[in-house]
Formats: sequence, structure tokens, C-alpha cells
Amino acid sequence: MNYRAVIFDLDGTLADTLEDIADNMNRVLSEKGFPTHEYDAYRFYVGNGLKNLVARCLPESARTDAVIAACHDRMVAEYNVNYINKTRLYDGIPELLDALSSQHVKMAVLSNKADPLTQKICSELLKKWEFAAVMGANERFPRKPSPASALYISERMGIMPANTCYLGDSDVDMKTAIAAGFYPVGAGWGFRPKEELAESGAKHIIDHPMDLPGLL
Repeated sequence: MNYRAVIFDLDGTLADTLEDIADNMNRVLSEKGFPTHEYDAYRFYVGNGLKNLVARCLPESARTDAVIAACHDRMVAEYNVNYINKTRLYDGIPELLDALSSQHVKMAVLSNKADPLTQKICSELLKKWEFAAVMGANERFPRKPSPASALYISERMGIMPANTCYLGDSDVDMKTAIAAGFYPVGAGWGFRPKEELAESGAKHIIDHPMDLPGLL
């Protein structure tokens, strides 16, 4: 294989953001008088943007446009302040980024998290490494699994999709990679089960970040 670029998902791939997401959302739910959820439940709530997360966390009977909008606004306010209390890079990610940098592999981040939060988290956790692009959800492109933002990043890096590996932890990521013509690799340490990754088209599922350089 001759892969000259890697595009990473953020949540559940580079960084374990689950507890901060859950803590902030649970505060909002509690404030609004709704039931809260255990951390593990959030593994299946994340991945499709904040508005979808909010809707999934609410009781079905409360999922009106007005309630979702109010809870979404409160979640944005909470998360913008408490975005990195517990969030950290997964074990092995610093070593992986060092290895890819030493091999002159171009790197980028593409997340369905709102772009301002994506930028804030990456500027805190990834400032040691050079990324050709860091992009979260924005009005310019539809969210993943649309390949539009991924292909934009590929063009910006100057690397053909056929020479690009995409590493993510969910079905959304695998579908994005396949739609863009990237090589889809599943992060087995992430939020979703390996079965989901395999069923969604992952060509490889790796158990540790340092398994990736051998595929490149």
C-alpha cells in the first residue's frame, strides 16, 4: 500500500471525549428535568452532530423542535466552557502522530463536531503536530457521511483519494471514507463496536494506534 495522507476522525479516534460530552449533556438534561444517561449510552448517541445527540438523549415524547432547540443551545453553551475537563488523547496516539510525521505522511482532522469546538480541542491537544487541515461541521459542507468535506481536504492536501487512508471509529466514518474513495480503517479502541465498523465496510480494524503505520 502507498498511502501518503491520513484523515482522522476526532471523537473516539484521536481523543476520548465521551465523558465531557456526557457530563455536559447530563447537566442540561438535569436542568430541564429530563432523565440523564450513563457514559456507555453516549457511545451510540454521538457521531452525527450535536443536534442529533441532543435529540437522541431526550425522551421520545419531548423531541419537539422547540425542546431540541432549547437543549441544543444550552449544550453548546455548556460544552464551549467545559470541553476539555476530561478529554484526552488515546494511548498510542502521540506515538502514531510522531511516526506519521517522521514518515512525512500528511495528516488532517475531520469531525462532525461543530467547527469552533473542533478547533478548540485540536488546538489544545494536537498543537505539537502539523495538520494540513482541521475541520468540524460548518455551513459550507454537509456533515459526514457526505464525502464533500473529506474530498475538499484531500484536494487541499494535494493527495489523491486513492492514496489517502481514513481512520475513524463509527459507521459514519467508514461510509464517508468509502464515498470519498479513501481506504477505510476502523479504530477498534473507539466508541462503537468492531462489528459496526466491519459491517460498514472497514478494510482493516486496528486495535492500537501504532498498528496503522504498518498499513501505510
